[in-house]
Amino acid sequence: MDSLFEAARQCLDTADPAEKAALARQHAAAFLRGELGIPEDAAPPEPIRMPGRPPRPQLVHPRDLPRRGLGSDEGRAAFLHAIAHIELNAIDLAWDAVYRFRGLPAQFYRDWVQVADDEARHFLMLRARLQEFGRDYGDFDAHNGLWEMTEKTAHDGLARMALVPRVLEARGLDVTPGIIQRLSALGDLRTVEILETILREEVAHVAAGSRWYRWYCERDGIEPRARFRELLQEYAGGYLHGPFNIQARLLAGFDEDELALLEHVEAAHSDSRSR
Repeated sequence: MDSLFEAARQCLDTADPAEKAALARQHAAAFLRGELGIPEDAAPPEPIRMPGRPPRPQLVHPRDLPRRGLGSDEGRAAFLHAIAHIELNAIDLAWDAVYRFRGLPAQFYRDWVQVADDEARHFLMLRARLQEFGRDYGDFDAHNGLWEMTEKTAHDGLARMALVPRVLEARGLDVTPGIIQRLSALGDLRTVEILETILREEVAHVAAGSRWYRWYCERDGIEPRARFRELLQEYAGGYLHGPFNIQARLLAGFDEDELALLEHVEAAHSDSRSR
């Protein structure tokens, strides 16, 4: 295999989680060594209705997932499983950006291959920690919200960059510090160490989304703040939940106007839900 697009598709199609993560790391390393090229004459990407997935976990609506506290081993295992599921999805999100969007600068592909490699490493760390609690990936139900947004933005790289990294994945920037505090108080320093690594690296991933969102806007002559507002209102209001981690989001490429916009859209949707 010498094409980055073929490597991306292989990762997307792989169902076994451990094999998917291992392939992601293997292909990222090969790309870094210059062994996978970005062919200019590649055929258009084929549709992907659903990436490879194992028989478990069962995918359910988010409201059907039970709420568990972090104070028990079972609750912490369920939490680790939920985060591992997000990271497994994030491997596919990164490879899907590589595979689906063609004719872009080489740095675009370098950025998202690096993200795929990071997400694979995150998944493996979380799965190993989950196994220390006597459980494994697939033991709890999960939801499919991340991939559903990937499908909704398959036609538009600008919308993908605006909504997947900068809305869905950025949610981790908001909630992780509070979880780290709670786990620190419980003395679970091993999980804290993993989450601190993930939080630090996810800032860079969201920043890649910000960078390429603005690149698309500049290329197409679009005003980025106005378009971001339209995309939030069209696709993402229900996904926004404050409070927002202002410092982390500023580091990840948001400006103060965009943060104010997030808060405005979130408040408007909260009002509509309460009526």
